[in-house]
Amino acid sequence: MAIIGGLAVVATSVAILGNRATEKRSSDLEAERSLTQTRHGRIEYISWGEGPPVLVIHGAGGGFDQGRLLAMALGGTSSQFVSVSRFGYLGSELPANPSTAAQAEALLDLLDHLDIEKATILAMSGGVPPALKFAEMFPDRTERMVLLSSAPLTPFSPKVEDRPIPTWAYTSLLGNDAAYWALTKGARGPLRSAFDARADLMVDISADELWFVDHLIDGFLPASARLAGVENEGAAVDPLAVYRLNGIRAPTLIVHARDDSLNPVEIGIELASRIPEAQQVIFERGGHLLLGHHAELRDRIGRFLANEQSPQTKRITTDSGAIFWFSFSERML
Repeated sequence: MAIIGGLAVVATSVAILGNRATEKRSSDLEAERSLTQTRHGRIEYISWGEGPPVLVIHGAGGGFDQGRLLAMALGGTSSQFVSVSRFGYLGSELPANPSTAAQAEALLDLLDHLDIEKATILAMSGGVPPALKFAEMFPDRTERMVLLSSAPLTPFSPKVEDRPIPTWAYTSLLGNDAAYWALTKGARGPLRSAFDARADLMVDISADELWFVDHLIDGFLPASARLAGVENEGAAVDPLAVYRLNGIRAPTLIVHARDDSLNPVEIGIELASRIPEAQQVIFERGGHLLLGHHAELRDRIGRFLANEQSPQTKRITTDSGAIFWFSFSERML
């Protein structure tokens, strides 16, 4: 009975503290977000900075806050960033038609609302399929694209072997804010691995990258407010979602790591083979979060966003182990 009583006290304390942290986090997000109506319902976003506009599209389990982390880590400081919450994430509604094509239309409505005529897109993981659909549907509104650790899309299978945790467990955790908060305090290592920030990749990373990983993990609160969006990630591999990649005209930088345990590198390779104006960077290691390469990528992406010309060579291997493939309009489709 004493043991049961002790466990009950611990569970109650976890629930109180976890819910308190969740409420604080939710309040902070609501205070800084902006909302607008689109043809597919309400979406939320945040905008900051000055310069050429960059639309940031977050990955699975994210929201505008995750997109902001991505922009801060890799996007530089010389742009006007607009980070949006995709369908079903945080304050963005999940419409009756939550397809990637519908998401692209909602993103267009957001740009219209902000009087942005043309934008570069910075997308990671699950944000890549709607980014591709936007560039396909609205080529005159797409300046260029940066695609990081791209998620599966039709005709790729959504199944990925050796996930750090099963999909069902992942979604179950998102449904309980207090339980997730407790894991951030008592199971930091396993959580990092679930985000593909494995122990071997955390060795000797920079302070900035450590900050990025920890804020990504802590920033999942409120986890339950992201569950509907996570469950809609299958829209990218819906058989009806056809991606006409060879019609995308925007210059595109595609980055992936061979040891990404969430999204296979073959996805990025296939995208680079089908998008005419594609440049590809493949790291031998770095995982899904491209750890160990953020400083290099900040420079590379900054130059790409500034439209600086790259050497017109077919393959370059850098000192850090990255392989750069440059592909231009003469590529066979």
